[in-house]
Amino acid sequence: MPKADINKAGWEQSEFPILCETCLGPNPFIRMSKQEFGRSCGTCARPFTVFRWNPGSGARYKTTVICQTCAKVKNVCQTCLLDLEYGLPTQVRDTALAIQNEAPTSDINREYYAQNMENKMEDGNQSLMQVGTRATSAGKEMLKQLARTNPYYKRNRPHICSFFVKGECNRGDECPFRHEKPVENALSHQNIQDRYHGNNDPVARKIMANHSEAQGLKPPEDENITSLFLSSLPISATELSIRTYVINSLPQIPSSQLRSVVHVAKSRCAFINFKDRDSAERAAEAWANGLDMDSERVYVKWGRSKGPSKSATPTAGPSAISTPA
Repeated sequence: MPKADINKAGWEQSEFPILCETCLGPNPFIRMSKQEFGRSCGTCARPFTVFRWNPGSGARYKTTVICQTCAKVKNVCQTCLLDLEYGLPTQVRDTALAIQNEAPTSDINREYYAQNMENKMEDGNQSLMQVGTRATSAGKEMLKQLARTNPYYKRNRPHICSFFVKGECNRGDECPFRHEKPVENALSHQNIQDRYHGNNDPVARKIMANHSEAQGLKPPEDENITSLFLSSLPISATELSIRTYVINSLPQIPSSQLRSVVHVAKSRCAFINFKDRDSAERAAEAWANGLDMDSERVYVKWGRSKGPSKSATPTAGPSAISTPA
């Protein structure tokens, strides 16, 4: 094999990109430029074929940012990195379906992982992106409520004009960029790695937070409340089965963040106590539509503070358990 071929081993060539309907645009006739090995993939760092096109009149030019192998592994668009089936960030989908993120984030292993996934796809392995047995009807119901069924072409708008921000743009209506001031918030700081792997994605967190609030799970103002209350548990439920189910249904939260599970068998309820507020909020977002245990729907509420303790020194353990809101 020539030396040039060895150097290009693992590089990706393709004839057409994997895109969602929004990024492709409303025009059925689109001209695309194609550049083989035009850039490195934003996730696995391997060179791949880059496509560039204009999705419609008045829109900005768009380009592919990850390779097709990475897109197929996560079932996402090569440009916006949103799920192709639901049109949602991967963090929302993976949280609702309890999918464990197995892709490495380190520079050392991610290229090796991508090559292995590519070989599995060539061998006809169809299990790369399948919903596991931990996915519940409550999670699927959540995705149906959040799914975007129509293309959101507003995402294709031009970028903000940097000259307008400085007060130096003289092109007026002929300027191809937007004349408006940028908004500085959490959504302004995103990167490809977080969006692809579903880690700390601000867009996903906003979507899930709004949904959980609409379902009556708005986080209480008291930041010390880190407990969730489960009611209508199955008769067969035990403390061990509840703990196991909680850990399996929250793969994005380390099991070490679960402080305790207190099961009240007579009342068919349980308190799920987390070590920090962020873990409790993420669990509430994942369980916004309830849980399914042994074919029964379990309802979720935030715990409620017991109020100031009579003793001067706060104690841990059962006395710190919150009552349901």
